Amino acid sequence: MKISEMKTSLAGLQAVRFRLPDGTYLPDHFHVTEVGLVSKHFIDCGGVERQETVANFQLWEAGDYDHRLAPQKFLHILALSEKILGRQDLDIEVEYQQQTIGKFGLDFDGTDFVLTLKQTACLAQEACGIPSHQLLSLPQLQGAGCSPGGGCC
Repeated sequence: MKISEMKTSLAGLQAVRFRLPDGTYLPDHFHVTEVGLVSKHFIDCGGVERQETVANFQLWEAGDYDHRLAPQKFLHILALSEKILGRQDLDIEVEYQQQTIGKFGLDFDGTDFVLTLKQTACLAQEACGIPSHQLLSLPQLQGAGCSPGGGCC
């Protein structure tokens, strides 16, 4: 999900709810503790230099059970974050504390924001000697957030 899509989705909501990949919901009293710009500049195992930049949201919960983040307040946080993010329409990555800090993609089902699983992958499989029968099919790649022409496959 991109920032513009989140803004559009928030504008039509009465309440903000996040659902984990296993179907459970984050507690209603969650906080957005950070909105940041995360840039990754790296070389893959095939020697190709790459760069990725995402908007990162950190979700957190405390013992303040009466806290509720209204859609209008979330939109205000996004407006404030433009100081850091600029006006780029970036993909959103979400961090949420579980046994360790989990990183998730984000989707919207018309009612709730859905945290989606992220996967690691070798970006230079041919350089690593991975047999072609072990390569993921297009539906598997799309499930992992890849799309034709998206630069991840």
